[in-house]
Amino acid sequence: MPLRISFKTSPQRIDWATLDATWRLAGELGGWDGAWMNDHLTDLDPASPGPSLEAFSLLATLVHHVPGVRVGHAVLSNTFRHPVLLAKAATVMDHATGGNFVLGLGAGWYEGEHEPFGIPLPPIGERIDRLISAVEVLVALSSPEAASPPGITRPDPFYPLVGAVNAPAPLTLGGPPIFLGGQKSRGIALAARRAAGWLMPGTDAGDARYLADRRAAVLRALEEEGRDPAAFEIVGQVHTGPDAADRARALGEARAIVAAGATEVIVGVPAGLGPRGLADAHRDVLGPLRSDFGPAA
Repeated sequence: MPLRISFKTSPQRIDWATLDATWRLAGELGGWDGAWMNDHLTDLDPASPGPSLEAFSLLATLVHHVPGVRVGHAVLSNTFRHPVLLAKAATVMDHATGGNFVLGLGAGWYEGEHEPFGIPLPPIGERIDRLISAVEVLVALSSPEAASPPGITRPDPFYPLVGAVNAPAPLTLGGPPIFLGGQKSRGIALAARRAAGWLMPGTDAGDARYLADRRAAVLRALEEEGRDPAAFEIVGQVHTGPDAADRARALGEARAIVAAGATEVIVGVPAGLGPRGLADAHRDVLGPLRSDFGPAA
């Protein structure tokens, strides 16, 4: 599988106009295969929670700058959105991007963006139960049967469907590909069963040993499901920074992650650096990686 090289910006502690200018430059420079962002309601400072733009609507305002580039979230929190609304929103993004939207989803984790807003954060076992149910709802509502009455009826303890119709249907047959961020056995088993790819968490960005270990677990789970691992994507992440040394470190980490089996490398660019940070990452990280591995297509 040819290597994809993508960028990622955070919606935390940044204004929309700066992000808009950053993504506009990304489209003008070209060369990127993907564009991602994370999904949080605050900047994750437990002492004094700071600003964060809502990730799904934010991405929708930016995608027109990067036509033909695959876009998604690494990852959306399942605790924030009902999967039916997520399926409808993903359908819009599938049409708006011409089939280039990836639905990245995880179970949710940070208490500080749940309790203050009255959003339940169940114990991890139930969160995985809910993630499994949500993925099944997304798959069901992307099926041809959901495109017209009588729709989909599906009993479920969390998200039951009764005659549910998702019309208009997604542009992509079967709906946007689902990439999952589960790290333990149940999450990896779910990815092997239902997803098109697995996403390394940003908290472990740059750790090639971690990616290699989780990739091995994913490959074992794919074998158990009877799926071809050559068609499954493994997405790693690295973080850059304001200095040339930060970008050199990220480049070395990216090369190590590819050697560990990543099929895509997401280059995280601090949003506060604005267009300059994106341009620096394009020159110092994307450029050398292209020289090493060639274009994705």
